[in-house]
Amino acid sequence: MELDIAGAISEYGFPIVSAVGMGYFIFFIWKWVTEVIDPVLGEAMFTLIKLVDRVRMLDNDLIRLNSKLSMVLEYRSKLNPKRTDELHRLVAEFQSGSKAFNSTGEDNETFNASNGNTVHDEQQRGK
Repeated sequence: MELDIAGAISEYGFPIVSAVGMGYFIFFIWKWVTEVIDPVLGEAMFTLIKLVDRVRMLDNDLIRLNSKLSMVLEYRSKLNPKRTDELHRLVAEFQSGSKAFNSTGEDNETFNASNGNTVHDEQQRGK
């Protein structure tokens, strides 16, 4: 039995032959996606989750370091009260401005680690 497209079209009609061809094409694409693309997406998702966890860990470390720096500068200003203006300038300069993102990657709010408020909270209070 030989594959003769012209004979199949004359016997069954063009719409039937094209529907069978489209069905095979859809099956081929579905098989390719499930066998080739799905495993790669799974690996990429696992890597993405690991990277997000690392970024969160680094962000927490930065927040802790920022609070330690603020404490040291505050303690230093108590030892020398003449340097209070310098303390406020340094705290403002090195203040953390961490951003929080939702699941789509859009910026939710900017978190200010020095006072625990978000920019949205401060705007509502009129700061």
